[in-house]
Amino acid sequence: MNRTALRKDTSAAATELGYIFTFLLGVLLLTMFSLWAWDIETATRERWNENAIQANMDDLAAAVERADEASRMGSIDYAERVDWRLTEADESQFVLVLSDTNIELIHKTGDLDTNISISGTGAGAHEGTITLAGINSIWVVHYQGVTSIEYDRPQHE
Repeated sequence: MNRTALRKDTSAAATELGYIFTFLLGVLLLTMFSLWAWDIETATRERWNENAIQANMDDLAAAVERADEASRMGSIDYAERVDWRLTEADESQFVLVLSDTNIELIHKTGDLDTNISISGTGAGAHEGTITLAGINSIWVVHYQGVTSIEYDRPQHE
């Protein structure tokens, strides 16, 4: 008769537990890396949006200042096209308002609101409100004593 005795051998179970803990550590590290990479991508996109919006506002303010300078020369009409840099934000949520003292960009959620001061030294008033949905340029126009922002090129005769 063969007799077999049971032995208490735990080395295989310890190896198996080591594999499980190593796998769980790998999952934890990959999850942390994914969250870190996602945060970097989100921060980069937000910074790019803010920089593009500020550059757009600076270009628009410079065009308004040139229109004001032209208006001080006398009875003159002036039009300038300003290219609008695209952003990751939903531009249908943006409204651009030109007043005598500043250009204000209003975002419906308020996250990307900004404004830029202008000198307002033109020979006339400043006015205009446009929604930025689907546009890639804005026209700054001085015509008959009013400096305005418009969607399309002026067709005055």
